[in-house]
Amino acid sequence: MKVLAINGSARKDGNTAILINTVFEELHKAGIETEMVQLAGKIIEPCKACWACGGRKNCVHKKDIFQEIFEKMVQADGIILGSSVYTANVSANMQAFLERASVVADMNKSDNLLQYKVGAAVTAARRGGALTTLDAMNHFFMLQNMFVVGSSYWAMAYGQMPGDVQKDEEGLDTMKNLGQNMAYLLKALKERRAG
Repeated sequence: MKVLAINGSARKDGNTAILINTVFEELHKAGIETEMVQLAGKIIEPCKACWACGGRKNCVHKKDIFQEIFEKMVQADGIILGSSVYTANVSANMQAFLERASVVADMNKSDNLLQYKVGAAVTAARRGGALTTLDAMNHFFMLQNMFVVGSSYWAMAYGQMPGDVQKDEEGLDTMKNLGQNMAYLLKALKERRAG
């Protein structure tokens, strides 16, 4: 089993990456392979509404790394979306990515590209906007007929400067619980499919 994380933060290896890696630690304990793609330093172009992705199972535009990431999503058993809060929402790169991924999935609905995968969202916030940021990412999962993993609290932690989230013990505990729940659900689904 494999979980792909997409880190939409503008900071590579910042607070959002720390939270994702905290979830990863629990997945590793359960023997689940992980990979993180960080969008920092890259530009994800918005959807052009050309509908050319229909029947092709991926976007036709190649000016950015969208195609590569989307293919990894299709191959993964679980997907983690992470974004720090930008004006009470996800980052611009994450928004563009989710819009394109939604259109590709919708234009290829009969192929069920993301259906029944396990999804989890995490966010790092300086003060506010965490819940709307989580909602944006979780809504993507729900639109794709995916299973959304919960935790003991909303999957958020506080921190402004890189590393600050490590001071939020409750936030880190929430990430650990999220990772444990994700591992449990992935294994339960695998057993059901095998049985």
